Amino acid sequence: MGDIREPLRELIECGLPQALEVMGERWSFMILRASFNGLKHFEEFLSELGIARNILSNRLAKLVEHGILKREPCEDDRRKIEYRLTEKGFDLLPAMIALRQWGQKYGAEFVHEDPVLVDEKDRLPIGPVSILAHDGRILSHEDLWMVKRADLGKRTDGTIATPGEGLGHGDVVDLATAKRAAG
Repeated sequence: MGDIREPLRELIECGLPQALEVMGERWSFMILRASFNGLKHFEEFLSELGIARNILSNRLAKLVEHGILKREPCEDDRRKIEYRLTEKGFDLLPAMIALRQWGQKYGAEFVHEDPVLVDEKDRLPIGPVSILAHDGRILSHEDLWMVKRADLGKRTDGTIATPGEGLGHGDVVDLATAKRAAG
């Protein structure tokens, strides 16, 4: 990934160790998956996940503390609490889907999921989570490089790149064309 390497011992300068501090545990991911599936109440998590009460309580508190879930009183019964995803929590969806797809592809046993995660518009299965360039090109591991922040946009030929418009919500990418252009 280029001539520069990340300082691998530095846990503060990289987002991965920080993310793992919050999410790097199985039950946190399972609670998040349950939240994406609409679960909101402590007892729902408890019965659906088969998790021990003390572990669930601990993990919910940690997810709330880190702003991934928020605690809110129920509208119909103010004595009950709901755990709702925050924007920060919803931002974990691509990572969750990427891990899910990786597990489907490389899990020890074939995973035949039912129901299937689909695009709401046409109800067809979603494509693989991809790494996209600023302009929407699909990138592989061979396309990724590390550069110093001061060198952002400086191409190897000396020219300066400027960010494109990129993709917006609902934009369409022709995956076959993008793969041919990348290859």
